[in-house]
Amino acid sequence: MSGKENKTGPAQTIAIIPARGGSKGVPKKNIRLLAGYPLIAYSITVAKLSKEIGRVVVSTDSEEIAEISRLYGAEVPFLRPSLFAGDKSRDIEFVTHAIDWFKKNEKNIPDYLVHLRPTTPFRDPDIIDQAIRQIKQNKEATSLRSGHAASESPFKWFLKNKDGYFTGIRPQDSNDDLNKPRQSFPDVYIPDGYVDVLKSEFVVKTGTMHGSKMIGFVSPVCKEVDTPEDFEYLEFEARKTAGPLIEYLAKNYRRG
Repeated sequence: MSGKENKTGPAQTIAIIPARGGSKGVPKKNIRLLAGYPLIAYSITVAKLSKEIGRVVVSTDSEEIAEISRLYGAEVPFLRPSLFAGDKSRDIEFVTHAIDWFKKNEKNIPDYLVHLRPTTPFRDPDIIDQAIRQIKQNKEATSLRSGHAASESPFKWFLKNKDGYFTGIRPQDSNDDLNKPRQSFPDVYIPDGYVDVLKSEFVVKTGTMHGSKMIGFVSPVCKEVDTPEDFEYLEFEARKTAGPLIEYLAKNYRRG
């Protein structure tokens, strides 16, 4: 365990942070410095500051990432096999690998896995806790996934048919309907990496992560890291967006 005191069944609510070593777009992306600290340190820190999360586990295939993750307070009780850490590896693979490890080595699996992608560094721990409490209160839900409101409705966009004509995405919308105000169309949410919460038992029983009763948790708009330019933008935004996280890191750790 991470040394955190019992809260609301903390050992049964575990943050799982996937961080494979290979990254083609940005080499060593997960441990690249952002405002002086490794990218993954932000996801570890927000999990440690959460009142609902009891353990913080990093799933990685890299000894270097494992060492840095431990430095910032995460557990790395296993190394993920390279088979589950390739460019085309799916999330379900690292999730089931972690669950299998818990079952084999601890004779128990967590009730909830809080999936925090390191590529979404700036989060608010209070919002993470809101998401966890929401799924804990909904016994029928199969999972929770975050998304932020789209500023532009894709229902106003075009498809191009085989004859070269633009048509609406929905068959019921005429081309003139597409000129209606955005408010005339259903609200749409863009999936993001703010927080996902999985029910381990559901994953074990179905071999899937989310299921048909996935709570739609509306998160703040968040920037995700995919390119070097994203790092430059987040360096600019760091103080304004991630002040509490950086303050915690500065108080407890030296800059890299």
